[in-house]
Amino acid sequence: MKTAITGGIGSGKSYVCRLLNKQGIDIYDCDAAAKRLMHSSAKLRRQLTQLIGPETYLSDGRLNKAAVAAYLLSSEDHAKAVDRIVHPAVAADFEASGMEWMECAILYESGFDRLVDRVVVVTAPEEVRLSRIMKRDGITRDKALEWLSRQWPQEAVRRLADVEIVNDGVRSLDDQIGALLHQHHNSKTN
Repeated sequence: MKTAITGGIGSGKSYVCRLLNKQGIDIYDCDAAAKRLMHSSAKLRRQLTQLIGPETYLSDGRLNKAAVAAYLLSSEDHAKAVDRIVHPAVAADFEASGMEWMECAILYESGFDRLVDRVVVVTAPEEVRLSRIMKRDGITRDKALEWLSRQWPQEAVRRLADVEIVNDGVRSLDDQIGALLHQHHNSKTN
């Protein structure tokens, strides 16, 4: 059974994935894979350079993050064009990895929900999320709100997901993760 862990910025999705790691669960990180593939895949390098221009990669071969960010932020169409190149490469890499778990912030936006059997969403109250983002990234409340507004609403993702883990600092994450792993184990033995 393939499982995706998703959740908006500040929900604690990565923290929950680290706790799952400690339980012996290997988790494919879609963000890290996208960065790795943008560096290592000759096909991706060629496609991105054709799309964005010669400034896409620095002379030492590293991705020119500033140039790519400027391109992405300049229009929604640009962002979609980059996604059309990167997402299929990440999807294929996940499939080839043989891993059963994936961490993906933009699961539904990317269509990666079709790659898994079950979706787990990590949620937290908006105020908790805002304070986590502000503390982690040293940004203002307004900037944190802007970042939140760029993502799918948490409620929309919650409605689509199969399982919710509430990371509000009150409910026990250990208990919720234990129940998730118990459910995962039972689905494999049935």
